[in-house]
Amino acid sequence: MSRAVATALVAWGNAWLTGHVGLDEAVDEVEKGAGPQILGGEPAEVTLRRGLGDLRVGGLTALRLALPEPGDPLGLTGPPGFNAAAIEAGAAVVAVLDGRAMGLVPSEDRRGSSYVGVRWTTHDASAAAPDVPSLAEADRRLTLAMRDATEALLTVDDFAGVPPEVGDALVDLRDPGRGDHPLAPGYPPRAHRVAALARRLSLVVDLARQMDERGLSADQMRRRGEALRLLDDAVRRALVAACNSAFDPVP
Repeated sequence: MSRAVATALVAWGNAWLTGHVGLDEAVDEVEKGAGPQILGGEPAEVTLRRGLGDLRVGGLTALRLALPEPGDPLGLTGPPGFNAAAIEAGAAVVAVLDGRAMGLVPSEDRRGSSYVGVRWTTHDASAAAPDVPSLAEADRRLTLAMRDATEALLTVDDFAGVPPEVGDALVDLRDPGRGDHPLAPGYPPRAHRVAALARRLSLVVDLARQMDERGLSADQMRRRGEALRLLDDAVRRALVAACNSAFDPVP
C-alpha cells in the first residue's frame, strides 16, 4: 500500500505543480486507489486537499519519492528520525519548499468498522538533493535486472515449475500497449514507460516470492533469491527516477 500511494501522491502532485491538472483532479486521482487521505496528526490534521494547498502557499515547488529499505535509504537525506519512519513504512514523500523540506510518511488510517484511508504524518526533512539514479540510468538497470530475473525464474526443474500467474505476468511484460501507467499528465514518455514496466515487474517479484521452493536445489534457491532482490532494487530505483523526472529538462 505505501509504495503505491506514495507513487500516486508524487506523480499527481507534480502534475498539479506543473500546471497539467488542477488540485481537485490530482487529489481525486490519489484517493481513487487508497481512499480518503489526511495530512498531519490530531488535532491539527487536515484533508489532503487542504494540506497540499497550504504547502503551496508555503512555497511548495516539487514532490520527491523515496522508497527506502533497511540498508538502502533510497531517496532520503535525513534527518535520522524521518529516515527511520520512512524505512519502517517502506515509502515516503519529500515536499520541497523554498529553502526547506518536509517529509510525509503514509500509514493506514482506520476509523470504526468501515472507514479505511491514509494518514500522512509530517516530519522535518533535509532539503539536500538525494543520491538517486537518472531516468536513463534506472531504465538501463531495470532492463538488465528483468533479463536476469526472467532467466533465473525459468531455470527450475520440472517438479517445481513456474506457476501460471508468474508465467502470465512475464508474458505481460511484452505488451507495451496495456495503458497501465502509474504516472500523471506532464511526465516525459520515457518516464511513463519505465514506471509502467516497473509496476509490472513489482508484481512479478511479489508472485515469485510466493513460489513453492520444493524441488529446487540450494543453488537454484540462492540464484532465484538474488535475482529477485536485484530486480526489486531496480524496480524501486526505476519508480523513484520516473516519479522524480517531472522537472527534468526536455531533451
